[in-house]
Amino acid sequence: MIIYRDAKPGDEQTIHQLINQLAVFELEPSAVINTPEALHRHLFIDKICFAIVAEKEDDQEIIAFALYYYSYSTWKGVCLYLEDIYVQESYRKFQIGQTLFDRVVAEAKKNKVPRMDWQVLNWNHPAINFYKKNNAELSDQWLNGRLFFDYSI
Repeated sequence: MIIYRDAKPGDEQTIHQLINQLAVFELEPSAVINTPEALHRHLFIDKICFAIVAEKEDDQEIIAFALYYYSYSTWKGVCLYLEDIYVQESYRKFQIGQTLFDRVVAEAKKNKVPRMDWQVLNWNHPAINFYKKNNAELSDQWLNGRLFFDYSI
């Protein structure tokens, strides 16, 4: 049995471990600079992002998460951005990702946002098919822009 709940203080260590697993899956294992301490601050103190976790009922092991935050569109107003859904590989056939996605969609609807956004890597065909199955629009019109800042120097 899987329990779905909002993340709570103390979950940041396991969520961070899962983030690192996701980075390995996305072929960027050294890209994670976030820390459990920063994640704790962002989730529970500053509340700039939110997470839903899936845990096994028998031992409370967190096996998946969805992390999201609110963004702003000049055209639409407040929107919800789904940053990541990650399910440990051995649990991927149990509809956990679908349930997490549905929970985030419910959060978006509860807050009456007009739009929910996310990105998917163009080689991640299982995820692309998942989103298509959920009637998502996947755009080939928009290019992602990004700047990186290194404050360690």
